[in-house]
Amino acid sequence: MKNLIILFCAAFFLSGWASAQDIGSPDMKNIKGLYPGKTYSPYAKRNFPNNVYWGETHLHTGVSLDAGLFGNVLGHEDAYRLCKGEEITSSTGLSVKLGRPLDWVVITDHSDLMGLAVGIQEGAPNVVAEPLGKKWHEAFERGGADAGEAAFELIQNFAQGTLPKAMLNDYSPGSKVYTSLWEDIIRTADKYNEPGKFTALIGYEWTSVPKGFNLHRNVILRDDKTRAGQVVPMVTLPPLGSQDPLDLYEWLEMYEEKTGGQALALSHNGNLSNGWMFPVDKTYAGGVVDKNYVEQRAKWEPLYEVTQIKGDGETHPFLSPDDEFADYETWDVGNLDISELKKTEMLAGEYAREALKNGLMLESKFGTNPYKFGMVGATDSHTSLSTAEEDNFFGKSVSVEPSKHRVEHPFIKSELGEISGDMIVASGYQGVWATENTREAIFDAMERKETYATTGPRIPVRFFGGWDFVDDDLRSRSPAFVGYDKGVPMGGDLRKSKGSEAPNFMVYALRDPVGANLDRIQIIKGWEDANGKLHERVYDVAVSDGRKINKEGRCKKAVGNTVDLESASWTNTIGASELMAVWRDPDFNPNEKAFYYARVIEIPTPRWLVYDKVRMGAHIPEGAELIGQERAYTSPIWYNPSE
Repeated sequence: MKNLIILFCAAFFLSGWASAQDIGSPDMKNIKGLYPGKTYSPYAKRNFPNNVYWGETHLHTGVSLDAGLFGNVLGHEDAYRLCKGEEITSSTGLSVKLGRPLDWVVITDHSDLMGLAVGIQEGAPNVVAEPLGKKWHEAFERGGADAGEAAFELIQNFAQGTLPKAMLNDYSPGSKVYTSLWEDIIRTADKYNEPGKFTALIGYEWTSVPKGFNLHRNVILRDDKTRAGQVVPMVTLPPLGSQDPLDLYEWLEMYEEKTGGQALALSHNGNLSNGWMFPVDKTYAGGVVDKNYVEQRAKWEPLYEVTQIKGDGETHPFLSPDDEFADYETWDVGNLDISELKKTEMLAGEYAREALKNGLMLESKFGTNPYKFGMVGATDSHTSLSTAEEDNFFGKSVSVEPSKHRVEHPFIKSELGEISGDMIVASGYQGVWATENTREAIFDAMERKETYATTGPRIPVRFFGGWDFVDDDLRSRSPAFVGYDKGVPMGGDLRKSKGSEAPNFMVYALRDPVGANLDRIQIIKGWEDANGKLHERVYDVAVSDGRKINKEGRCKKAVGNTVDLESASWTNTIGASELMAVWRDPDFNPNEKAFYYARVIEIPTPRWLVYDKVRMGAHIPEGAELIGQERAYTSPIWYNPSE
């Protein structure tokens, strides 16, 4: 009966969060302090973001060259229908539906040769007119190994710049085919965009991958087809394109000046960039990290994709040896095509936490922090299916949609190494705190970095920084009011101190209503000392099950494990349905720049391949990870003594 009551209370709190994130009535005597100048009703006269909306910024359809070549026959309409909660049929003929609809999505097909794969699939006249195009179309029709070989041959021709010129011209910006396809993409986005109900943001992926170093950026527009139709996406192939992000920033500038609209870019997760995603000295193209570079990157890239199908990008155990949760879904074999193996000195240029620290250093050098980014999660699915749930995971590409043998299919394999199929990650989603579910509100929340990443679960998380939060601010059950009143939300800069010796932070999280309980909440701090040396530290600030946090700010006792591998299940008999804390930095130095972000960790649950074994009898490779602790990463809050 006790557990039933707890679950009822948690469900009530969470259901309120879906439509109005603060519930409950504060003590009458505290109303004046909690709602200065406001009405009695806690839901009236709000001027802060009170809803969390779930979506992702990285989804591919069959329009993308690689997705289409490997068998994706679904387009934008299919992707939108699934995100909105409809049941559709996957490219392999499987019925698929999300456990819960998404609130918004950005479909980001690769801009280079967009639509060529569809032309090959359908045998478009301009494709089969070329001998190679006819060969590839016929191979796709036969399917199986022939289609795979054709796809590999086409990608080789693309990489080596040996595609037939006529075919290249037909699927590049300025061509009739490309222009028509872009018009169809933006028209379809407007068709499925329903302000207040579902948001379809217009975007694309700029696919810079020199020498296999993954330096992709996703571009997101705030606008509808009226403005988006005045341009076509930027590509990387010469002579029209470039692989230098500085040229992408020029495109973004051009877009805003030409259309009067707004745009931003976000960096793809960097763990396949072999150290080039977050440079501190030289860029991959022989350029330098100078004042112009840091200013342009800070202006145009306010977000970073910290987790997705191709591994987690928060930190690495080599970079964070004192963090026992650092080795999570780690990909550190090599670059995107494993043409170059990973070296430990590359890792510092690939992970979010290290980049946040290096941003402090670059700010001291140039006056601007280029890595002052918010956190987002996405799938990077190439199936048109935005599935990040472990028990409903349709993989990276059509070749690894659910089947008995998909786990045996490597993500990439070369003479130097392999990223095995069991390493694919069922991740992630993005929570956005916004005033309403519209393009404008979602985009604006991203731009101010009031957004956070999860590895899939829909964990509601709030994180505020200030100087005078107290425990009673949490007791009211409506802490967002005081959070905005006394401090700043995730993504913000701490206001000037009013005399307090150290800043404090208010954080609270609720478990996903259909997910696992919470193990703990941590706050990760990074700072630069007076000698220019960079540091980091992890603090446990709230833990479940009565465990203790020691004087060093850590709880070394694990939460336990209730996973049943035979049934692919777990029980919420450990952990907590909600955790919260007000925490003051015990090691604060007012002269040192710093950042803080929260990490919320669930109790252990089964990974997707356990469901494959139970449902389909799949063989699990020896040594494969079967259990994980999913998590959420908030955007940081920064402190700068000079501001």
